[in-house]
Amino acid sequence: MNDATPELDLLAQAPIDDLDVEALGVLRSLYERNDPVPRGLVERVKFAITLDDLEAEVARLQRDAVPGGLPELVSRSDELLKARSVTFTSDTVTTMVTITPVDAEAVRLDGWAAPGAYLDVELRVGDTSRHVVADEDGRFVFERVEHGLAQLILRPAEESDGGHAVITPAIEL
Repeated sequence: MNDATPELDLLAQAPIDDLDVEALGVLRSLYERNDPVPRGLVERVKFAITLDDLEAEVARLQRDAVPGGLPELVSRSDELLKARSVTFTSDTVTTMVTITPVDAEAVRLDGWAAPGAYLDVELRVGDTSRHVVADEDGRFVFERVEHGLAQLILRPAEESDGGHAVITPAIEL
């Protein structure tokens, strides 16, 4: 409580009335018109919340892997970034993924993880999950992946080696 402004304390304790509801409605319409929620944001948030591996290391999108730098990523737009290759870095692994269109509905993902020999690589797109094991050079491939919000989870092939999962940020395919 602030003794200098007792009238504010009384206002803070008052129940919400019709005037408050009207004011909040005006604010909502202003935001909806001038700064709308980006299309797909709710789905991306739900996707991120559903992670099973809460103790996993989270990789970062590497700045120079995006054509033109990051400004396209931080601006609001209905246009999706169409990258041919994306690089993710973390303290323990660097992963590069090349995205090649197959047809109008799907892409092929070719990836390389370093160090990455025999990592279990999980690809999540929407509600589906696919697994492959990286070869001795850390190379992995996912044939015919449908468009959508995608995320990679890289885990040591052997649970006994003490490693932990690395999760990439979600990207739109």
